Amino acid sequence: MRDERGAGTVATLGLGLGIVALVLAALPLYGALAARHSVVAAADAAALAAADAASGLVPGYPCEIAARVASANGASLDGCALDGLVATVVVGRPLLGFEVVASATAGPAGSIAD
Repeated sequence: MRDERGAGTVATLGLGLGIVALVLAALPLYGALAARHSVVAAADAAALAAADAASGLVPGYPCEIAARVASANGASLDGCALDGLVATVVVGRPLLGFEVVASATAGPAGSIAD
């Protein structure tokens, strides 16, 4: 019979390295998911702010206000369109060489088709 001393150490080391590799592979995915949620929230807030300005509830130009709100939330305004009191915005943020983009629409109740 061969000597099997140290086999458990090698197996444990291999398992530990496998777990570390899995965690390191998953971290960028979790970062991308968090960035996506952040950009969606920025788009929602910017659309609501633009709709408030379009309705006269808040003074100012809707798309300028949307740009400020998006910037305050760590994103940039890529597009802004108004259809009466309904505002649609597109915001984005770079992440690891890619652009994470989200859009949102806001307006008075009953004015947006689901």
